[in-house]
Amino acid sequence: MTTMAKHNYQLDTDQALASLDAAEKPRLLLHSCCGPCSSYVLEYLTQFFSVAVLFYNPNIQPEAEYEKRLYYQREVLKRIPAELMRCGYDGAAFEQAARGLEQEPEGGARCTRCFLLRLEETARCAAADGFDWFCTTLTVSPHKDAVRINRIGAELGEKYGVRWLPSDFKKRNGYLRSIRLAAEYGLYRQNWCGCRFSHAVSE
Repeated sequence: MTTMAKHNYQLDTDQALASLDAAEKPRLLLHSCCGPCSSYVLEYLTQFFSVAVLFYNPNIQPEAEYEKRLYYQREVLKRIPAELMRCGYDGAAFEQAARGLEQEPEGGARCTRCFLLRLEETARCAAADGFDWFCTTLTVSPHKDAVRINRIGAELGEKYGVRWLPSDFKKRNGYLRSIRLAAEYGLYRQNWCGCRFSHAVSE
């Protein structure tokens, strides 16, 4: 019995970066799930792109937790300069997306719906504001499915006409680097993704 080789999205990232015009950095809209995860990703991507951050995370509950994580996102941006796109709290959007999937296991169909919700808003904003590329910090986490995230991102890139940057940012010690930067910057590191379902699992 043979098994299929796992796709290496880091090599896809390398190829995409190699294709860029070094004379002028293209604009990239980065969906950020939190400050700690964005720290390494921003350190990496700002070498190649003019980056703006979209903190669109309606899954984070309650709103006070959302505001806390947004605060630490801003702390990262004091150290790694990038524009923060204005984006208000939209918890009702997640509740609507999760409806009917409340009993799904962590990592299941509810998470797919959540990835789609956040990445579609990122793609829509990227298209509306004339960005050349978009991507997400989500793949830096060892708990997130890079294959699923990249599939959704690529489909949305085609739908909205903005190039998706494939990634698996946990590779090459990206996740470890994010932990070290979070400690260096004094960031709050949460132990659940943000929604009430994942919080119940983490307790």
